[in-house]
Amino acid sequence: MAFTLAAILLTITPGLDTALVLRTSISVGAKRAFMAGVGIAAGCFVWGLLAAAGLAALLQASSLAYDVLRWVGAAYLLYLGAKLIRSPRREFELGASSATSTGSSRWFVQGLLTNILNPKVGLFYVSFLPQFIPANVNVPAMAILLTAIHALLGVAWFGLLIAATNPVSALLRRGAVIVWLDRLTGGVFIAFGAKLALGGR
Repeated sequence: MAFTLAAILLTITPGLDTALVLRTSISVGAKRAFMAGVGIAAGCFVWGLLAAAGLAALLQASSLAYDVLRWVGAAYLLYLGAKLIRSPRREFELGASSATSTGSSRWFVQGLLTNILNPKVGLFYVSFLPQFIPANVNVPAMAILLTAIHALLGVAWFGLLIAATNPVSALLRRGAVIVWLDRLTGGVFIAFGAKLALGGR
């Protein structure tokens, strides 16, 4: 439940993924925008699988290696949180889509590559997942379950965005909304970073 609540907040905070889905919906239609959203979720799932395998290997191989990763992950989350609180964005630019391809698969691939080619997504999963994995469980299975929850939440959110493209895009262009979401998300990152740093294996 704690992971789901955190994942919901992280999902609705506007970023590159949200911009891609909204501008695709505005420029080439809902079907292709949804395919882009599914591609984004698939990219998250791939990174989650890689993170699950890596976390499992670290847990089995070395307590020191896992602790180093835990501290690096905590520092990364604390850095992101402080940055969002100190320097929140004042605007959210949707941009314009220049692609003219009519095939839906092209948009799935674009969404997939948006996340697959972004190593920050992988680093985020490695930083974020460990604190929600209890002791004495199958680490890969639990990590995959959490990743699947996040991916499904993403698909549901993208569906809502597409269904309400015009009102949502107008709301996301309001500077006060973006500042509030960035600072709230930054607070969440700091809380989880501190929990990860202070918690044990």
